[in-house]
Amino acid sequence: MPIQEFLKHLKFEKRYSVHTLKAYQTDLSQFESFYTSSVGQFDPSEMTHHSIRAWLIELFDSGVSARSINRKISTLKSFFGYLAANDLITVNPMVKVSSPKTAKNLPSFVEEENVNSLLDSWEMDDSFLKWRDFLIIELFYFTGIRLSELIQLRISDISFDGLTIKVLGKRNKERLIPLTANLVTDIRTYLELRSRDFFPFQPQDFLFITPKGRPVYAVLVYRVVKRYLQLVTHLEKRSPHILRHSFATHMLNHGADLNAIKEILGHANLSATQVYTHNTFEKLKKVYKQAHPRA
Repeated sequence: MPIQEFLKHLKFEKRYSVHTLKAYQTDLSQFESFYTSSVGQFDPSEMTHHSIRAWLIELFDSGVSARSINRKISTLKSFFGYLAANDLITVNPMVKVSSPKTAKNLPSFVEEENVNSLLDSWEMDDSFLKWRDFLIIELFYFTGIRLSELIQLRISDISFDGLTIKVLGKRNKERLIPLTANLVTDIRTYLELRSRDFFPFQPQDFLFITPKGRPVYAVLVYRVVKRYLQLVTHLEKRSPHILRHSFATHMLNHGADLNAIKEILGHANLSATQVYTHNTFEKLKKVYKQAHPRA
């Protein structure tokens, strides 16, 4: 089956994340269901741009956003591109399919003073879980790493003397991110409490674990972040990615080089990082209006 072979290609050769693979699978499944019900047998070699456009029109009429439709178009382009590269089709129907324009939404972020308030007022004790949750928030905000990257972190990835942490990003690309001395001290404290609670049994090398000694998982980390961010922000989205946005925005606001932010975030292209400059520019406009005598 072409779809299954394509997904195997993404998983084993492209090494896409589980989350990305699920998105591709969902999009292709929806397209397959539409095609078989409206056209007939699902045979990519017989498909034309007309049937693909018919699916996109149905999505649009159903109220699916332009952003979501563009993601599905991207999925189909990758799928048919894979088939063409492997000589499974002679004509790529996606060549005649264009993407709808979308409004550019600026990344949401938590105001700097609110993040500081959260971290500075954290009620600490000698609880392993309390320190774990605190460190999860700290690492997201101090490094800008992704949720999937945080879950994979291992103790052996941390250079306590070099003040760096090794992160395994998209497509298994490694990068080093600097750490502050205070953050490393917090990591040491957390690990001491962890060793105390799990002595003499030592859990796996994963940095963040559950009370049962197993690696944390996405839903757990998401709940931790949401629980604490709701204390300091009214943003509708209170996710790990919001802390990533906050990290990048605050660093730029304090004069960090855009290319340095790109490397820390693990972006493949500078254009992905430049979106944060819009937030910075909005702050400049606000300062301008407040400070200029004729504004």
